Amino acid sequence: HGICEKCHAGEYQDDGGATACKACLPGSYCPQGAAAPLPCEAGSYSNRTDLESAGDCQVCPQGHACTTGTVVPRACRAGSFSLGSGNAVCEVCKAGSYQSDTGAAACVPCGLGSFCPVGASLELPATCEPGTYANMTDGDGLPDCFDCPAGSSCPGGAAPPRQCAAGSYAATERLSECASCSGGTYQDDTGGKGCRACVPGSYCKPGAASPLPCEAGSYSSRTDLEDASQCTLAEKGYF
Repeated sequence: HGICEKCHAGEYQDDGGATACKACLPGSYCPQGAAAPLPCEAGSYSNRTDLESAGDCQVCPQGHACTTGTVVPRACRAGSFSLGSGNAVCEVCKAGSYQSDTGAAACVPCGLGSFCPVGASLELPATCEPGTYANMTDGDGLPDCFDCPAGSSCPGGAAPPRQCAAGSYAATERLSECASCSGGTYQDDTGGKGCRACVPGSYCKPGAASPLPCEAGSYSSRTDLEDASQCTLAEKGYF
């Protein structure tokens, strides 16, 4: 009988009485004298059949995952990502983010007026009732709706709060529209929660963003005038 030789590195033999060795398997490496292929470690892969050590396995690329013994890297599915190389698993997108592509290295922040639950592969429209708005990115990513703040209007759906324009106001929460200032009042700021009384010597039309002065030859000490015709004509000798 001859002397049995060890299998060369990159080969193995799992049977007794063999006359030759077998090529190593894809996803594995075979050190010298191997009786069985050893799998590439998690975070690496190989489709070759001649690897001699774990260091010969290739590092898993970014946007992919490689479990133990991987032959072909698996691209991260939509709704997940893998940042950097050498990852064994893909991470799911956190609430408030999404990823519509496969093989991604990161997730995308959810846009205003939308919500994205954990593992979202697309932005979902919020369906909040008028007077409320969607919490876009907080919490668990579910479509929570919140009361519209005073000084703003919320038409509902996916729209964020809108500050009331000058000349209008929203006195309380949960309003879907801002109301125009009534005649005799005005509001020169945005986000108003009420309107201001008109100033003496002026008049304020409905929806006024600022007082308008009484016309030349007229005056007023009142603070509730709505029209220039309500200003008092000055007597002769006065202006």
